[in-house]
Amino acid sequence: MAVGARSGREEPEKGREQFAESSPSPGGTPAAGVTENAAVPGDATGGANSAEDAENGEGDSVDDDTVDGGERQQPKKPRSFWKELPLLIGIALLLALLIKTFLVQAFSIPSESMMNTLQRGDRVLVDKLTPWFGSEPERGEVVVFHDPGGWLNEPAPEPNPLQRFLSFIGLMPSSEKQDLIKRVIAVGGDTVECKKGGKVVLNGKVLDETAYLYPGSTPCDDEPFGPIKVPDDRIWVMGDNRQNSLDSRYHQELPGNGTVADKEVVGRAIVVAWPIGRWSTLPVPDTFDQPGLSAAAAAAAGPGALGLAGALPLVLWRRRRLLAREAAGAADGVRAHGRA
Repeated sequence: MAVGARSGREEPEKGREQFAESSPSPGGTPAAGVTENAAVPGDATGGANSAEDAENGEGDSVDDDTVDGGERQQPKKPRSFWKELPLLIGIALLLALLIKTFLVQAFSIPSESMMNTLQRGDRVLVDKLTPWFGSEPERGEVVVFHDPGGWLNEPAPEPNPLQRFLSFIGLMPSSEKQDLIKRVIAVGGDTVECKKGGKVVLNGKVLDETAYLYPGSTPCDDEPFGPIKVPDDRIWVMGDNRQNSLDSRYHQELPGNGTVADKEVVGRAIVVAWPIGRWSTLPVPDTFDQPGLSAAAAAAAGPGALGLAGALPLVLWRRRRLLAREAAGAADGVRAHGRA
């Protein structure tokens, strides 16, 4: 039986003597199962010494840097910058492609047709996100759209492989389709016209285009038009520099009579991003917010509103007659009951 010792040395020896005295064997031989050299608790080389060493913090220790098997774990070396560079470039290109496809895309202005709103060489950012949620072009917005066919007579120059790649990830305009940028003047269902010496008239409302028309430019003296009813899901576009813009007015002989299908619109130009000195937003001018401009919608709602206004007095008059008839019938019943 092992006995715990506080002294660590003397009591275990005593314990051995007690064990020998209490377990005599015939002939002075050790009891069965006990050997003379057996290590017992408290021996000078036994477990008590180890316990004492453990209490004093001595004995074998485990290095923090070792793992199973006693091997030292080497710290991981950081990856070389040149090994991570291809991964970083790949992630950057993927993000650029996603942004170009679903969010915004940069376009360069190649002509003076939108001066002074936009000048040649300006870089604009075009919102491509809202069309994904069903948004349609609105009056007064500056939009980028694909050539509907026949608007640009000159074929686009054949791009080199680098230009194709930059165009694919959105760092350059499309290399496959030719794009134009104009201001939306009318949308599907609108009626628009402009006579020589006059102003643009939209749904019977005169547009004050002073805020965006190029100084010295007339609304349409070079190419009067209309009245034109814009088909549904199409838009009528014009440049801000009217005397230097081959816009909807000049393509009325083509399918659509100069209008552009909504599906050809890439997105709305929202900001001039470059050069830094020309940074500005491209809001919708106030002239397109004037009351009654959406004449098509008002005309559609007009008959219903007039019908409701005419029917209401008639319904009230009929209800009043019914109430009066019921009151008279109740009074007659009371008199008849009284006579009975």
